[in-house]
Amino acid sequence: MKIKFLVLAILFSLNSLSQNSKLSIELNYPIPFDNNFIAENYKSIIDVGLKYRFINSKVINVGVAFNGGVLYFDNKSYFQDYKVTNYMLQPKIFGEFNVQKFQPFIGLGYTSMIFDYKGSNNGFDISNKSDTQSGIDFNIGLKYIAMKNLFVQIQYDYIILNVGDEIPRTKYNTNVNLLKIGVGYQFN
Repeated sequence: MKIKFLVLAILFSLNSLSQNSKLSIELNYPIPFDNNFIAENYKSIIDVGLKYRFINSKVINVGVAFNGGVLYFDNKSYFQDYKVTNYMLQPKIFGEFNVQKFQPFIGLGYTSMIFDYKGSNNGFDISNKSDTQSGIDFNIGLKYIAMKNLFVQIQYDYIILNVGDEIPRTKYNTNVNLLKIGVGYQFN
């Protein structure tokens, strides 16, 4: 009974908060692709986003967004048995065009990929080790308003990582391509 009451209270609070709000939330499935270390090794888990529009006009909306995503790599071989979880943090600014049900959008931001290692590599314990690689993120996408507040979307992220000196600066190591397919809720 307490849980039902809590869920109802949260839903009511979100609804009252959403009055005249410029906020939307989204849930995406990230798909890494192309010839790079992310696409060849990592599996997708989830991407969650939040957008706030501070300029709303009849033609274009401008705002800030934050996405957080998780990718996963499981390496098992004779000498190697480790797992890597990649946490992606993606703040950005964006603009979206108000064109009836289809709303194209573009964004520019910065992506930080935090790699969290667990297990052993060639007999050495690498648990509790982490590494961060970051870089510019170009984003483009299309949102379709399916119902009054619900939308589906597809978006593409092109990330150029600034890797350290110990990693060769090749397209394989620096260019990351992500296709995200998802749903969202636009508060009114």
